[in-house]
Amino acid sequence: MKHTLALMGDINLMKVTDPAVPFRRVRELVADADCRFANLECCLYDQTTQHELRDEGFFASPRIGEALKLLGIDAIGNANNVNYGADAIRSSCAALKALGIPNTGAGENREAAYAPVVVERKGVRYGFLQRSSVYWPTNHEAGESSPGIAVLQGHTAYQPMLYKIRPELPPANRPGVPPAVITWADPKSLARYKEDVTALRARCDILTVSHHWGLFEEVLDYQIEIAHAAVDTGADVVIGHGPHYSLPMEMYKGKPVFYGLGNFSFHTGHGGRMHGDWVGEAVRLGYEDKALQRVALKLVRHNDANETLFSHPRDEAQAIARLQSLCERFGTRLAPEGDELVVWKI
Repeated sequence: MKHTLALMGDINLMKVTDPAVPFRRVRELVADADCRFANLECCLYDQTTQHELRDEGFFASPRIGEALKLLGIDAIGNANNVNYGADAIRSSCAALKALGIPNTGAGENREAAYAPVVVERKGVRYGFLQRSSVYWPTNHEAGESSPGIAVLQGHTAYQPMLYKIRPELPPANRPGVPPAVITWADPKSLARYKEDVTALRARCDILTVSHHWGLFEEVLDYQIEIAHAAVDTGADVVIGHGPHYSLPMEMYKGKPVFYGLGNFSFHTGHGGRMHGDWVGEAVRLGYEDKALQRVALKLVRHNDANETLFSHPRDEAQAIARLQSLCERFGTRLAPEGDELVVWKI
């Protein structure tokens, strides 16, 4: 039996006043997938007090969550840095439940936040698990009895350039030579995560792990460590999001890893600033029963009306060249095919 899985990046519904608007140009194209998952980059929460733009948290009215239902979202992740505040998290999870959209990555307590989602479509069980490595240090990670998000902690170290690790680097005694930035996943946090992936593996046919991580346009060491550990433990697909850039992908042991899908709907961000002319990735995976047959993506943009648009490869030579250059590190080749870029196929 053939079936398809659609995976999308950050969806932020701030300042949306009509839920029919954001996805009206792409709904029919997304609807022909059998299962759809994305990262919700806001809380569905009506504020009771004035919210300053410098404060943590992105908030959209719960009624605007209808946009997710109109898009046909089957499950959503909300472990991320803007899903912040006990009342906001409670409200958002309740709004998603009322919409009939199960979530993973945030909840009323630790058990709820770390719980996966399994949805069955046409006899196929799709499993989803989301964690965030980008979060606030206080009152954000879910506790035993307190609302919050599910996290996978990472660490950073700064290594002096005592040895020449790149040919263009000057000698270490040159004033101003920057250190190498080293990142890695926290061993205890990673071990707990692998246990969660193993447990979900037994409950589903296609297992997707989703991660809020990264910094700007670079794929950091800890992201690769986590992605490979996920596949080694049983994940079929790894997707990342958070930096709001379209990032490279790789096929690791025959499983697709997308390090950054970028945005799927994101008009207003931190400080109330409009997000500019961004390019995102919308992934489409084709399966024959449990066997992966095809990995492809559509490029995503938005317009001034905050409508999400799919962009044809013939119009995106510069964006494709940039993305291909980032993919060289992972040995990935992007092949335009119709209105998609094919990453891999049988």
